[in-house]
Amino acid sequence: MEAPEVRFAKSGDVSIAFSVIGDGPFDLVFVSGWVLSALESAWEGPAADTLSKLASFSRLILFDKRGTGLSDRATGIPDLETRMDDIRAVMDAVGSKRAAILGVSEGGPMTILFAATYPERTAAAILYGAGASNVRAEDYPWALTQEEWADLIRREAPRMGTKEWLDEKLELFAPSLARDEQAKRWWRRWVLTSASPGAVMALRQMNREIDVRHALPAIRVPTLVIHPVGDEVSRIEEGRYIAERIPGAELVELPGEDHGWWVRPEEIAREAERFLRGIWDRGEWDLVESERVLATVLFTDIVGSTAKLAELGDRRWRELLQRHHALVRRQLVRFSGREIDTAGDGFFASFDGPARAIRCACAISEVVSELGLKVRAGLHTGECEIVEGKVGGIAVHIGARVAAEAAPGEVLVSSTVKDLVAGSGIGFREHGEFELKGVPGEWRLYSVELGSVQLGAAIG
Repeated sequence: MEAPEVRFAKSGDVSIAFSVIGDGPFDLVFVSGWVLSALESAWEGPAADTLSKLASFSRLILFDKRGTGLSDRATGIPDLETRMDDIRAVMDAVGSKRAAILGVSEGGPMTILFAATYPERTAAAILYGAGASNVRAEDYPWALTQEEWADLIRREAPRMGTKEWLDEKLELFAPSLARDEQAKRWWRRWVLTSASPGAVMALRQMNREIDVRHALPAIRVPTLVIHPVGDEVSRIEEGRYIAERIPGAELVELPGEDHGWWVRPEEIAREAERFLRGIWDRGEWDLVESERVLATVLFTDIVGSTAKLAELGDRRWRELLQRHHALVRRQLVRFSGREIDTAGDGFFASFDGPARAIRCACAISEVVSELGLKVRAGLHTGECEIVEGKVGGIAVHIGARVAAEAAPGEVLVSSTVKDLVAGSGIGFREHGEFELKGVPGEWRLYSVELGSVQLGAAIG
């Protein structure tokens, strides 16, 4: 089958390859899994059937994630936040104001985070064979430990890209095709043209840190979870875990063990069309039901401000404060933060991505030091209410309490923030467990290793 025409959208300084196929009444963005391209070689084999069936009832928007397929090989390992920017860039390029997002396998966590963060652009979310975390935890025992990840990467690295390695991957992802010689030849070409061994390795390093469990309750758009019961790559328990934690999510369990989405064209298209047509036919496609979004809140305040005021006097302190505010606001613009409030010498801002928020906090700490000032900063990511354009709710109170625990010159984050910045390269140190005033339970906090934060040019 002939592949659709490829175009490119700019996301920051990176070109993202995309195609559009079909003329259905609503838009469906397809987020592929692992390193697999949805363009070119995908259309030379079984994957074309699934994509064609999805395009039969929608305007299907396909793209290659940065670092894969026909998209640019960007410097560094892309985090989920940056990849979400790529979805928005492609949607903007094709004039899609609101779309359903279908994330398969490793594309699932990005879809989860996108739906929670941008409900105004997400009409619905569909997850196929997806997990919420690659980090083993007490409530998520299906993931590998970091030691197991390291051992797996060490063992696979010398064989990556070989015929034997490719055949093993096909056996794992799509056992029903593993004895089909024609399918095997297509599969080898598909993987090799999707990513080099180095790119596979880099993305695996990022993927081993993915953990979006905290984002699941914040999803307020209609969600369909499709999961094979015999899937060995992402176990059925992971699909059930996701469906149980997303409010109102529907779970469809498919028979069989094939993880690969390209093996199940009829089943995936049937369930996706049923689900999405229902939303469209009920007139709910453009209905944003909730004024709640997943956001990262940042609080900063000047250390020792009272003593500084006494030292400088009212007029000089006021001038210094004005310079401080100007520097902080410049960083908020640079990192796409929204100033919510300024109380005395402190700032309260919100961001649509935790990595951006951390980089902004570190940049603020750096620039205000030129004024002879130190700030403490605290961040938390959680579900926030939007009231008259401002964010509120318990997540805001947690962010303020985290900031109160920070030492002079320190950027302190909640465990939620740390978990959501997989692949960002940001390092952390354990800061301990704390009882935050007015907030139930104990909270594990982490101090940002400032030297690990590459500020560079922000992506907005």
